[in-house]
Amino acid sequence: MSISFLGHLSGGKTTRRFWLAQLGALSLGTAACSRGTSQERGQETGSGSGSDLQLSFACVDNYDRTRPLLDGTVKPEGIVLQSRAEGPGALFRQVAQQTDFDISEMSTSTFMILTSRGDDRYVGIPVYPSRNFRHGYVFINRNSGISRPEDLAGKQVGMVEYQTTAALWQRIFLQDDFGIKANQIEWSEGGLNTPDEPERFHVDMPSDIHLSRIGPGETLSQMLEEGKLDALIGPAEPECFRRASHIERLFPDYRSVEKDYYKRTGFFPIMHLVVIRREIYQEHPWVAQSLFDAFQSALATQFERIRNTSVLACALPWLMSDLEEIQEVFGDEHWPYGIAKNKALLERMTQASFEQGLSARKLEVEELFVEEMWGT
Repeated sequence: MSISFLGHLSGGKTTRRFWLAQLGALSLGTAACSRGTSQERGQETGSGSGSDLQLSFACVDNYDRTRPLLDGTVKPEGIVLQSRAEGPGALFRQVAQQTDFDISEMSTSTFMILTSRGDDRYVGIPVYPSRNFRHGYVFINRNSGISRPEDLAGKQVGMVEYQTTAALWQRIFLQDDFGIKANQIEWSEGGLNTPDEPERFHVDMPSDIHLSRIGPGETLSQMLEEGKLDALIGPAEPECFRRASHIERLFPDYRSVEKDYYKRTGFFPIMHLVVIRREIYQEHPWVAQSLFDAFQSALATQFERIRNTSVLACALPWLMSDLEEIQEVFGDEHWPYGIAKNKALLERMTQASFEQGLSARKLEVEELFVEEMWGT
């Protein structure tokens, strides 16, 4: 079996060559367009091999799908990436609070909040390095009286931060499938396994959202184990889950639950997207298409590696079986970039961000992305 190649989206392409050709035509006339393109390349950053635009790029450090961009196997046209990789917590806090990188992976939830509140430091492209189902990351203290999702109403539930995309999606399926709204739960946020996790940035919540910070030196894992929290949602397992018998998953057979969720909704939840510093985009608008094409190529390159099961590309003993199951559930394309194939999912995210008190207004999906990407 095989999973079909994730092909390039050709609609609405606006490449670096196009932009440079237009600049050349404006300054030298249509007949001199090609000569103008060459001159414009030289004006940007020099000549010869040094003519490419040097841009800093930050992303999460453990993805196969961006590895070809980090190691140089795939290179964006006209761009040299100066790459830095690190964990999502520190990276997204830095990207939200500062503008240190020209290109960065970004929490989709945080980006929606910033955009809705008029913070326009970044523009987005529809590249989604991180997706994850989140039913398997809901943990309960068995002594809290919770045996089904509906029992979460009125309970004390912990999370790393209310604004994370993982928590956004967990609140989405709790509301859509089980009728539990965000304002029916008492929320506590703080460090999962280490204390005093700093906020990404502060968001003032509506009065009907009950949210507090846990105390200095406390962790969510410890509080769940001790019964100070009834349940916990988040992006990762709490330490107590592996050692305390009374800590359980709310959805023990989460893989089956998540497969059913996908079959019903068509949603394979997007966690992160890619943003470009607005100043860079305004000065060099061709970079959006160049980067989009490069991320597509990197994704396809890694899929080819993984599909070669004669020698396993990753240390998963039943990789071939996993690939067959993915084909059965998702069809030929399980990780699409672009807007069109993700439109309904993104629409639900923008609506939920507003409903849950995060976004200041309901965003249109297109507001998240540069216009050149609207046709993807």
